Amino acid sequence: MRATHSARAVVVNKEGNIILVSQRGQAWVLPGGHIEVGERKIEAAKREIYEETGIESLEFVKELGTYKREKMVCESIDSDKEIKVITVLLFTTNQSTLTPHDKDNPEARWIKLDEVEHILTHPKDKAFFRKIKDEIKPTKSI
Repeated sequence: MRATHSARAVVVNKEGNIILVSQRGQAWVLPGGHIEVGERKIEAAKREIYEETGIESLEFVKELGTYKREKMVCESIDSDKEIKVITVLLFTTNQSTLTPHDKDNPEARWIKLDEVEHILTHPKDKAFFRKIKDEIKPTKSI
């Protein structure tokens, strides 16, 4: 089984809401994706956030941690078994309009902090979010 590295993001606005994106209309995840060769985690996360949500105004706060899980079928078109090593980064934004540019992830929504864990699809995504939830605070402005 091969391992791939991904950067995902908790993007929080001044109301304390978090962005979730729909992957191919089959699963809800935090925005993010594969880290390209030579790319830093923060760069990958910002690139993926823009593609999946249209959000460009981001302030990096901190790294929230890393966990592993199996790839969901909807996360890529290949059928290889894959372990995803996911690093989650915390960002704040003052933008509110979501305009996804990624045809594979055409929907993004602001979700209340207390509802995120219940909407995330993968059990390990839910468990990790539960562990880091208390570290997430609304932004005043950036």
